[in-house]
Amino acid sequence: LEAHMKRFSYAFQGMLVLIIKDHKFLLHLLLALIVIIAGFTFKINEVEWLFIIISIGLVLAFEAINTAVEYVVDLVTNEYHVLAKNAKDVAAFSVVLASLVALVIGLIIFLPYVFK
Repeated sequence: LEAHMKRFSYAFQGMLVLIIKDHKFLLHLLLALIVIIAGFTFKINEVEWLFIIISIGLVLAFEAINTAVEYVVDLVTNEYHVLAKNAKDVAAFSVVLASLVALVIGLIIFLPYVFK
């Protein structure tokens, strides 16, 4: 049991690193809060909530993975290397891709409520 609790403490330490040191993660959290408030305001249904929750979770997860990739690349080398750049660029693109999908899902869900 103690080993499992220790693993959770590592995860919470990672969450704190994201919140304290990654302004992009904070921006995603703020946008997620706005979307959640909009969901309550427009009284979206359960299926719509599922898509919103999955979208928020995926964007935050991809941002966390992107940050982890950046830390690992920076740990390995401080010098410019095309493979290091590619790793960071691809990780960053994964966040952009997840964010674009979340945006489209948000538009599909919220635009009909806005235009009612």
